[in-house]
Amino acid sequence: MDALIVMDYINEIVHPEGKFKGKGYASFCKENNVLENVAEAVRKMRDENAKIVYVKVGFSPDYSDQPKNSVLFGKAHEFKALARGTWATEFHEALDVKKDDFVVEKKRVSPFYNTDLDEYLKKNKVIDVYLAGVATDLVVQSAARDAHDRDYNVYVLKDCCAAGSAEDHENALKNMEKFARIAALKDLP
Repeated sequence: MDALIVMDYINEIVHPEGKFKGKGYASFCKENNVLENVAEAVRKMRDENAKIVYVKVGFSPDYSDQPKNSVLFGKAHEFKALARGTWATEFHEALDVKKDDFVVEKKRVSPFYNTDLDEYLKKNKVIDVYLAGVATDLVVQSAARDAHDRDYNVYVLKDCCAAGSAEDHENALKNMEKFARIAALKDLP
């Protein structure tokens, strides 16, 4: 069984009005048709009866579950960013999230950390995981490492990933070649 894991394509990160707009993610998505590619990947994988998993990062409105010592997330509460249950942590409208899709809410970079993602994949006898996410150098790389170490066959869909810059994207892909197969939308089953 295959699974497509779509990570952190939420408004706060990829929408031009999100609080992370200055980080370059929304621009990268637009310039490289990433959201359209992700939507097409979801359609293709649905046609193959693969499992579709959507992952989003977010914290409780009082930020009690936010990792305050994190270089990445430590100031989210100061900017009122990534609050669960708000527009910020809703999936971008370009994505077709269905009620049968599995949704993972995480509080750290890796979608495997303290979530039921691994349990869901194993229960559904998933062997091959295809990764699409933003940022390539953060969640995608973290997920690829974790999935590799959990004995999945890992495929990173390079044209379904986004980063703050082309350099960050390319460097992450090069690094992931050591533990994942770098693929593209055209390579999907």
